[in-house]
Amino acid sequence: MNDTREQQADSYFSCSDAERAAFEAGIKLGTIYHQFVGVPLSTGTVQTLEGAIEAASRVQPFVEDIKVTIDRSKLRDKHGQYDYVPLTGDMLDVSLVVKYKSTRVKASMKFLKEMNYPLMYIEKIERA
Repeated sequence: MNDTREQQADSYFSCSDAERAAFEAGIKLGTIYHQFVGVPLSTGTVQTLEGAIEAASRVQPFVEDIKVTIDRSKLRDKHGQYDYVPLTGDMLDVSLVVKYKSTRVKASMKFLKEMNYPLMYIEKIERA
């Protein structure tokens, strides 16, 4: 992003750099969930989908690192034309790092059995 566009975007945010970094991390996790849940997959395509989600996320602003793992225990080999499993929230395990100015936020999405929910949360905020 060029400096002018970044300055323009910054003018809309009335928050600290840490709050902005946390906001950006939340946007990325929400995007992953809502963009990819429902995608058909099987044991033969799971690794490709993990890589596609990571690659798509890396082009978004401020993403420094990302790791996506899909729970393979819910998958099966494809047997026939119509045999696949749709990706669901309980299959996603995502960890990402967003860097905004001098702040890094590590955020994650993980299905928590005790909550029966794919929780998105901030693990750590580091200020340089």
